[in-house]
Amino acid sequence: MDKNTRHKNAMEKQKAAVDDSIAKADVERGVAVLLTGDGKGKTSSAFGMVIRALGYHQTVGIVQFIKGVQASGEEIFVKEQLSGVALYQMGTGFTWDTQDREADIAAAIRTWEHATTMLSDPNYDLVVLDELTYMLAFDYLPEADVITALTQRPENQSVVVTGRGGGQALREAMDTVSEVKEIKHAYRAGIRARLGVDY
Repeated sequence: MDKNTRHKNAMEKQKAAVDDSIAKADVERGVAVLLTGDGKGKTSSAFGMVIRALGYHQTVGIVQFIKGVQASGEEIFVKEQLSGVALYQMGTGFTWDTQDREADIAAAIRTWEHATTMLSDPNYDLVVLDELTYMLAFDYLPEADVITALTQRPENQSVVVTGRGGGQALREAMDTVSEVKEIKHAYRAGIRARLGVDY
């Protein structure tokens, strides 16, 4: 059997397997996605999904925990070009900068109120909760309340959660969990964070 014939046979088998998987996926509802891990690209991936949803004229809400002191490219783009997208930022910056646990908890609670408003509103097709995992890891928000809000959101609403860690309960509550693994990072070689790539 020549190479082309082997390839054709292999692709026929692969197509049959893919078609079978598609046929078995017959549940129509929103999905919960967790983008976690130590690698770069979790927020970038979430904003890719924002663009995808907007391409279908869906309604999108974004809540960013931790970030918000230094402007990011995605924040600037949303505020200047996507006036219809609801964006709320905790605005305190990184926890290692604030060094004030009580103030951080208060800010997290205020920010979570915006998130729960979106998570209970069926008009939102997609809600992105950027860096939410840290609020659980640092015990700034009650884990049970977060899991309840995520799992009891409107049926057709999708949610994307980003950040390192977050705990096993969060992983189990999500439909899709993707881990971004760091293989190599420019920062470790002394290269500064790059505008337009890193922020």
